[in-house]
Amino acid sequence: MTGNLALRLLGTAELASVLVLFGNLATVHNEAVSGAVGPLHGMVYLAVIVTAVALARGRHRVWLLALVPAIGGLLAERAARAPS
Repeated sequence: MTGNLALRLLGTAELASVLVLFGNLATVHNEAVSGAVGPLHGMVYLAVIVTAVALARGRHRVWLLALVPAIGGLLAERAARAPS
């Protein structure tokens, strides 16, 4: 698996987990869902940042974009694909 594909998958998982958390908050606010998905989102968010740092190859823009919550992984993956 290439680094860009890993970052794309992690970015998608990060966005999906945020959508689940906000959907849960806006509707039923089930504590079991937030208790399970919250830590999962945190781990995926950190994995996005670590993967972006590994792919950055001296380009600060890539890992800085990864710090944006929810969509940072997808933004960083797009920046990593761009020619340096």
